[in-house]
Amino acid sequence: MKNDQIQNKVFILRFRRINKDIFDAIKNNRKKFETRAATKRYKTMKPWDRVVLICERHKFNKLVKRVQLFPTIGALLKHYKPSQINPKLKTEKELRAMYNSFPAYKEKIKKCGLLVFELK
Repeated sequence: MKNDQIQNKVFILRFRRINKDIFDAIKNNRKKFETRAATKRYKTMKPWDRVVLICERHKFNKLVKRVQLFPTIGALLKHYKPSQINPKLKTEKELRAMYNSFPAYKEKIKKCGLLVFELK
């Protein structure tokens, strides 16, 4: 199959109501990097795939520009500042607390690592 015939995948990224500020920051291009635990659902994400971001009844699309896999939060922090992951955060402690606030995320990160994808 030629490159122009390859189908890019579409990934759904859901945001909890409490994280609407992050959803809006991505929508308004104030946040260019998003992360997810590298579970089976997201592990195949590649550049030029499309993401549909959904928060309650609001949704929009973005393209994936770049994808990186990190085995731990510490490894991620060697390449990104906490504020690049979440504009409200300044420290590693705050970033770890954020990830630990998501259901089962500590275990998912330990098992699968973290994907960082740049959106355009």
